[in-house]
Amino acid sequence: MSLLGLRFLNELYKAYAFGDSGVALAVENSEDGRLIGIAAGTLEPEGFFRKLLIRRWWVFGLLSLPSVVMHPGALRRVFRALRYRGDSPRDKNRALLSSIAIMPGEQGTGLGSALLRAWVARAREKGAKGCYLTTDADLNDAVNRFYAGNGWRIFSEFVTPESRRMNVYVLDWE
Repeated sequence: MSLLGLRFLNELYKAYAFGDSGVALAVENSEDGRLIGIAAGTLEPEGFFRKLLIRRWWVFGLLSLPSVVMHPGALRRVFRALRYRGDSPRDKNRALLSSIAIMPGEQGTGLGSALLRAWVARAREKGAKGCYLTTDADLNDAVNRFYAGNGWRIFSEFVTPESRRMNVYVLDWE
């Protein structure tokens, strides 16, 4: 998604933060107010992305245009990104954690785990019965250890059209 540019990501994160089914948290540095962490997702992956496309398709189209011009192969990725629902285990009402990021200087401090726990707590408060996420299986050992160390378990695996192996993690409380 970062290939699509900061303005595209900014618009997407605003939709998570202000959308009815969005769940978004940000962490600022207490000394200077810099953003040092963010976690974002939705309680209703199908409905959230469908509404986003209906209401804001032209905004996301315009914001992704420079990336598509510079990298024509990115067009397929843009369409997939806007249609992304996560590869949901559909047996429960699970929230989708679409993104979590911590500034490099803050990694290893426990901030990521605290932010993840806070995001899960917020999703639970809003009615989710569990959570899920998708991440790369290969060349991503630290991230996979992070989720496993925070109590998430691998639910399934799949391969993308670009041959990327992906893990689907779940965290359930009911």
